[in-house]
Amino acid sequence: MSALQNRRILLGVTGGIAAYKAADLTRRLVEAGAEVQVVMTDGAQRFITPLTLQAVSGRAVRTSLWDESAELGMGHIELARWADLVLVAPATADLIARLAQGRADDLLTTLCLATEAPLMVAPAMNRVMWAHPATRANCDTLRERGVTIAGPGEGELAERESGPGRMLEPLDIRERVIAHFAGGALSGRRVLVTAGPTREPLDPVRYLSNRSSGRMGFAVAAAAAAAGAEVTLVTGPVALATPPGVARVDVETAQQMFDAVAERAADADILIAAAAVADYRPETAAAGKIKKTDAAMTLDLARTRDILAETAAAHPDLFAVGFAAETDDMETYARGKLRDKGLDMVVGNEVGPDKAFDREDNTLYVCWPGGEARFATASKTALARDLVTLVAERLEDSTQT
Repeated sequence: MSALQNRRILLGVTGGIAAYKAADLTRRLVEAGAEVQVVMTDGAQRFITPLTLQAVSGRAVRTSLWDESAELGMGHIELARWADLVLVAPATADLIARLAQGRADDLLTTLCLATEAPLMVAPAMNRVMWAHPATRANCDTLRERGVTIAGPGEGELAERESGPGRMLEPLDIRERVIAHFAGGALSGRRVLVTAGPTREPLDPVRYLSNRSSGRMGFAVAAAAAAAGAEVTLVTGPVALATPPGVARVDVETAQQMFDAVAERAADADILIAAAAVADYRPETAAAGKIKKTDAAMTLDLARTRDILAETAAAHPDLFAVGFAAETDDMETYARGKLRDKGLDMVVGNEVGPDKAFDREDNTLYVCWPGGEARFATASKTALARDLVTLVAERLEDSTQT
């Protein structure tokens, strides 16, 4: 059963351009089993009509504290008590400021002040407004009161600028809501994730690398953050935005990734090594561009350090999860990696033409001492969520034995 089945979510929509996403967010919440009651501010109605949100929610949209028919029985108090969660998406800088001040000057802010349900807000605004000290102070105030700040993300903004301030996508917000009701399986845990490829230089313009896109590792980092963990993501060169709530460390070579992990492993509870790290590097990198000649060229390679094995050995209390990307006999190699590197879990997947790399979906085999699981083909986002849930369960089991 979905964590959202029969959950009652009061969705507040405020006056920003991201209000157009509220229709998709409502649909996503409803399809996961939630009951959604939409409340719109006056500004929100300038971007999207109440009729649209009524159609996707199946409930009449509330827009005013002065609706005589609705307020005849103190409707705003009834709504405040009805909700299992109050979610404001988008939450403008103005709405965040009014919540921080405890204002109750329209229906939405009144509901937020009158409810005993948890409050989650998904900020959406210009990057300069998001960076302003007043906005950051208001968000800090809300966090201190137990309000969950979901996002914002980074990317293209309405004014054709780019940066932090973009509202999280509806599916990302839904994942945060699911994690909220699931209880935050990794709440209080510190998770270190590696992702993407490494690049080993041949000369100033060429390098050895692989086809990893980093999508799986980034999805795992996002899922761990959504599950309540404090997440640090060490990533090779990829064209992906940092997941909300995740601290990012960019590296290029295998040695740089080793150093970044070694520096942070002692402070982590869990290491999920999803990066496709080069096993070999050129013995030496040429100082200048290597010129083409008619003669064949021999390339001398040296072994790189085994980040996962060395980290697991140096930190025996760290719950270490490795990935095994194989073109054949994947399950056997995954089991061998689990044993030989002294890991707590290995996630195996088949790679090759039309498999894993450069795709949005994947199929996973997971093994651990005494057990295994198989995850059918699904989006990497969904698989990451299921994998993080399994990691949390296995970690809990390991601490009880």
